[in-house]
Amino acid sequence: MSFYQRAIKILGPCFRFLLNIKSVQGIENIPEDGGLICANHTSLFDPIVLAAALKKPIKFMGKAELFKVPVLSSVIRAFGAFPVKRGGADATSLRLAQRLLEDGEYVGIFPQGTRYPKVDPKETEVKMGVGLIAGRSHCRVIPVYIKTPKNKTGLFRKTHVIIGKPIENEDFSFKEETMKEYESAAKLIFETVCSLDNASSEGK
Repeated sequence: MSFYQRAIKILGPCFRFLLNIKSVQGIENIPEDGGLICANHTSLFDPIVLAAALKKPIKFMGKAELFKVPVLSSVIRAFGAFPVKRGGADATSLRLAQRLLEDGEYVGIFPQGTRYPKVDPKETEVKMGVGLIAGRSHCRVIPVYIKTPKNKTGLFRKTHVIIGKPIENEDFSFKEETMKEYESAAKLIFETVCSLDNASSEGK
């Protein structure tokens, strides 16, 4: 059992209590052979919510600035997170994400690229990077919606996690893998994530 698995087994119930995770829908939609997990983003707590709810060893792509913070950097690296530079294509991080996905790992990414607290995800922009990773790694994408009051994850705030059916790579219709195709794939991914809000059986 890996460090991540031991930590989630021990700390998972505590996280689920503190973050008030009331329900997890669609857990059966998570494939056993890995994939790119994509979710909406409102808080620094979101990776913990996903790890506690999905109970999978997810390697998150995190902004490079977080890896410069003492102690925090060591903790998130221990959980398998790796840095990505924002504002452009980070070739090193993209290659690492591609290799992990090809090896059957779970990689976590927030398509919006940054947190949007108290904002309807449907009104935010999505970055092309998620489409680029999906295209180059030929992986399946697992859409996840984190549903919270007023779109803000936090301690003791009621949280519901909705996991959608995987988007298979064939569904993106990649042909030449151009920037335009990556942008279209990114848009499809995040539209699918947002649509899970309506699929939820829980109220606002």
